[in-house]
Amino acid sequence: MLSRVTATQVRALVVETTPVDDLDRLLPLLDPADPLLWMRGGDGIAGVGTALRLEFEGPGRMTDAAAAWRQVVADATVVDPVRLPGSGLVAFGAFAFSASSSATSVLTVPEVVVGRRAGASWVTRVRPIGSDADGESRFVGDAASPLGLRRGATAAADEGRTTLSPGAMGEDAYRAAVREALSRIASDSLSKVVLARDLVGALPLSADLRRPLRELAAAYPDCWTFAVDGLLGASPETLVRVAGGRVSARVLAGTAGRGVDAATDRAAAAELVASDKNQDEHAFALQSVLVSLGPHAADLQASDRPFPLELPNLWHLASDVSGTLGDASSSLDLLDALHPTAAVAGSPTATAIRAIADLEPFDRGRFAGPVGWVGAGGEGEWAVALRCAQVSEGGRITAYAGAGIVAGSDPDAELAETGIKFRPILDAFSL
Repeated sequence: MLSRVTATQVRALVVETTPVDDLDRLLPLLDPADPLLWMRGGDGIAGVGTALRLEFEGPGRMTDAAAAWRQVVADATVVDPVRLPGSGLVAFGAFAFSASSSATSVLTVPEVVVGRRAGASWVTRVRPIGSDADGESRFVGDAASPLGLRRGATAAADEGRTTLSPGAMGEDAYRAAVREALSRIASDSLSKVVLARDLVGALPLSADLRRPLRELAAAYPDCWTFAVDGLLGASPETLVRVAGGRVSARVLAGTAGRGVDAATDRAAAAELVASDKNQDEHAFALQSVLVSLGPHAADLQASDRPFPLELPNLWHLASDVSGTLGDASSSLDLLDALHPTAAVAGSPTATAIRAIADLEPFDRGRFAGPVGWVGAGGEGEWAVALRCAQVSEGGRITAYAGAGIVAGSDPDAELAETGIKFRPILDAFSL
């Protein structure tokens, strides 16, 4: 059942998408205090306002969300001549990592969605049935909008910069946690566990959250830059994508730092591919995705072998998975089947989750949970919420980064890996 809902849920929605002239930028259209964004390489969707918000919690948070979304779609009236991924009725979503998390899992349908994809641009307006079709939509942006949206409150003046410091788990505590994880692995009760540590800081209440999003999008154009309910980041890992009857995912596990020059960089990538430790870590993650998607997809295939994926600050071992969707599952249904993968939890999953609860002295919140969007037909794009930070009410900001611990892991090396993974957020919010 739905855990919590807001009053706006009780009314069905009217959704109208209109093609518009090409929009070269989405970020300036966002609300600086509450951005909604899903973007890669400049294409994606940006949302303003809230037409509907659904909240979920507990073990059934994703299955509840899938059921609720089907009802929202059934009750909605949708006009969508564009018919591209992200047009028509869409909801942005972010889900807590753990079933016991105190963090709320959300689906949000904006009042206005602006999209760009494959050279086409559009605007979607959403209103409850029975409301004034000519009513003015709230808009907060840099300048007068070419879309006829009205400017709302004055844009925030503060640039959203801060310093992040160790939170509940400092560096020594993290090394100790890795050593304890290695002890459990040696006892054969655990094969892999992903352990995270945290950094915390504070932002002014007037912080413009578009600025760190611009930094992330510019530095990591091949990642999913996202903002949903205060969760901001740039994730390289596609948890699942559903489009045109196809399902796909990108599995990342195994990490190496970049070299200082071309020669050392090539050597770092080659060493990553040759590393038994990293190959083992990757194999656990890939197998968990294949097993989870198998019941839902025909002709499921994965990359012949893991390949080194180049990001500005590190190398990852990566495998791409794709197949034909073999049932009526929506992208939300597949979230429940996939999460958590071994790439962000470990293996065996239940044992790894218990180890995380024992060894991490904090609630991960939405870190390493699914973040993305779902459309009226069940299509959608979802990433693992990595390289991210949660901005909470009052301006508190918390960032997390983790590393996969397997036999042969070294506590100092795993700590260094988390430092590399913190770099995108540290750079985006740095003073």
